[in-house]
Amino acid sequence: MMKQILAIMKRELFYMWHDTGLRFILLVGPLLGLLFFAGIYSHQRIDHIPTAIVDLDQSSASRQIVNELKNTQDLQAVAYLDSYDDLKDLLQKGQAVVGIVIPAHYGQDVALHRQTEVAVMIDGTNMIYATNASSAVLTVTRTLGAETGIKTLIAQGIQPTQAQEAYQSIEFREEAWFNPTLNYAYFLVLAFALNIWQQCCTLASCMTVIGENGVPSWLQIRASGISLFKFFFSKSIVHLLVFMLIVLPVYFIAFNVFKFPLAVSWPILLLFTFVFAVTLHSLGTFMSSISGNAVNASRFGMIIALPSFVVSGFTWPLQAMPQWLQPIAWFFPQTWFFQGFNYLAFKNPGWLFMGHYFLTLAMMAVLFYGASALVLYWQSAAKGARA
Repeated sequence: MMKQILAIMKRELFYMWHDTGLRFILLVGPLLGLLFFAGIYSHQRIDHIPTAIVDLDQSSASRQIVNELKNTQDLQAVAYLDSYDDLKDLLQKGQAVVGIVIPAHYGQDVALHRQTEVAVMIDGTNMIYATNASSAVLTVTRTLGAETGIKTLIAQGIQPTQAQEAYQSIEFREEAWFNPTLNYAYFLVLAFALNIWQQCCTLASCMTVIGENGVPSWLQIRASGISLFKFFFSKSIVHLLVFMLIVLPVYFIAFNVFKFPLAVSWPILLLFTFVFAVTLHSLGTFMSSISGNAVNASRFGMIIALPSFVVSGFTWPLQAMPQWLQPIAWFFPQTWFFQGFNYLAFKNPGWLFMGHYFLTLAMMAVLFYGASALVLYWQSAAKGARA
């Protein structure tokens, strides 16, 4: 029995290795994706956001705002303009992301403790840029607001120490957990690379059944009396080993070279990845069993693999998706994997919490493999009836 299994495994490795396109996709795709995305997100945070300033007051108070903006790392003053129209033109051309207009008589209004308003325009066409720009401007305005408020209290006769204490009576201390530097690379790079990996694995798995059609040796195998279970079990072992061998260098470079955070131990991470690989293979096998040809199998695989990462809740929170879509997202194995992977990489909440992620993926694998077996049984029975 083992001799037959090893022979089938050797045969499958031969076909996978000699399929140039498949070999390139499996071996190069995920690793190249990791390096590509790592290069894109190599800068840990977005800073030096291009900022244009229109100072219509030219007072010492307005220059204080300009200096505060110049001294923050998040914003970079790229232009000092004379009018609102010039600022609008600069923002339209994409030469600045943030525009700040200090109104005329700003210094006088501040000195007289009158209400005044500084206009801040942010280019919202790039949400990542816009969010970071808004946060940076808010930090500056909070500082200036507190300084102005303290000066106002002092002008009203309150002692400087008391005025400062009045503004610092409640201190809100922000502290980011699990990703203290709010590094985009930690959050996105490996996830994008794993997304490429899961797409490659899904497409390869979609050839498990339909890929045998038209292969002359397939008739020889059926004639030899080898059971379908033994045959596809042997093929599946090869596929799963290849899937895991592909992801190992991706993990090694991510965690050992790029030093991405990993809160859980390597054995647990690899076990979780293996369970997901089995589920992916079972899904691909099912797609392969219901496909009439290899082209349709690839199409089915793409339909599943491409949108599944988007709805997995990794790049956009599940809670922010439409109510009708949230339950559907949990029918995809990718949702369980990427949600679970996020917990393992950053938090390691323990077996009691992660158990249902492992169990759900395993149950999905059983379901898809079972459905594939039923489809193949019905197809075989139908062919026998026609014969």
